[in-house]
Amino acid sequence: MIPRLLLATNNFGKLAEYDVLLEGCGWELVTPRDLGIDLEVDETGETYEANATMKARRGAEASGLVTLADDSGIEIEAMGGNRASVRRASSARTPRTLSASPRSSGS
Repeated sequence: MIPRLLLATNNFGKLAEYDVLLEGCGWELVTPRDLGIDLEVDETGETYEANATMKARRGAEASGLVTLADDSGIEIEAMGGNRASVRRASSARTPRTLSASPRSSGS
């Protein structure tokens, strides 16, 4: 039986990257959507690593599977460069840019 690896995202762009990076790894790659679970996590960590850890733990708890997560963010020099940079893009949104939310394509 092939082990399953939960990728803690439904973002099509990230999934395409994982497909390339993990090709031939010996695991069946599954998503929260495949399993019918919601992995929405409030990313309150102080680092990208902390946010990814929160997502991976949430995925493992919800699915019982080994879970791989990442946190890629935007870094904006004008926002101070560090603490604000690891916050979700939603923390920097204004009403004018809300329609361009990266969350519309998945988590």
